[in-house]
Amino acid sequence: MSTTGILYVVATPIGNLADMVPRAVEALQTVALIAAEDTRHSSRLLAHFDIKTPTVAYHDHSDDQRTEQILQRLLNGESVALISDAGTPLVSDPGYRLVRHARQRGIQVVPVPGACAMIAALSAAGLPSDRFAFEGFLPAKQTARCNVLQSLVNETRTLIFYEAPHRILETLQDVAQIFGAEREVVLARELTKTFETIRGGAVGEMADWVASDTNQQRGEIVLLIHGAIAPAAKDMGTESERVMRVLLEELPIKQAASLGAKLTGLKKNFLYQWALENSKKE
Repeated sequence: MSTTGILYVVATPIGNLADMVPRAVEALQTVALIAAEDTRHSSRLLAHFDIKTPTVAYHDHSDDQRTEQILQRLLNGESVALISDAGTPLVSDPGYRLVRHARQRGIQVVPVPGACAMIAALSAAGLPSDRFAFEGFLPAKQTARCNVLQSLVNETRTLIFYEAPHRILETLQDVAQIFGAEREVVLARELTKTFETIRGGAVGEMADWVASDTNQQRGEIVLLIHGAIAPAAKDMGTESERVMRVLLEELPIKQAASLGAKLTGLKKNFLYQWALENSKKE
């Protein structure tokens, strides 16, 4: 009875090559074939670790024939490693198709964990990490992007996105418009690389900062957004509500929220969000 090969799902560094784990090097050296998102991109990594294993491209535009070719090699007893351009395969890349078909055919799939930009950003962001939602890349066109953001405005989990550098300013401006300028965000850029930057603050202020420093519009970007206040926390009491309604009669929402926080002891972001929602109802 023939034995199938193993499909290894191998994480690779997102920037700093020192983050490559020994088990990943061993897997890439010993398999019969490496299925890489971009063989040219991966050649530097493989050369650095003296990995001479043959490679084949496997990406968004790979057809069913390429998938079948890899599966046949696995079924014939050869082991294959799946890698992406950087980080953990299947996190915002097409590798799930190969993994799904492999599992359906009884081929063993073994993860070799390592770097992941989403998790690296979350670990250093200082935002709630007990519950979070990874949303991948937002749509490139503004109307579609705003529609997605609007659908997530009441999501209480920390939201995580990947974003292209040439769109990050527009995205921050859209988030400020839809979520409110006071919603807390964290921008994690060029993680593990020379110009790594992790900065957080109110999204309106972050948009101004990125607009004033074009260096922040370069490289690989992870954007994290603090979740909305849970519905159970929205009852702020009769007196606090009275204070806010009086302030809103005289002041813009941002100023009313700031002063209301000092008078009531409640969080400014919470009062800002409350004011936005209640102003829409009136």
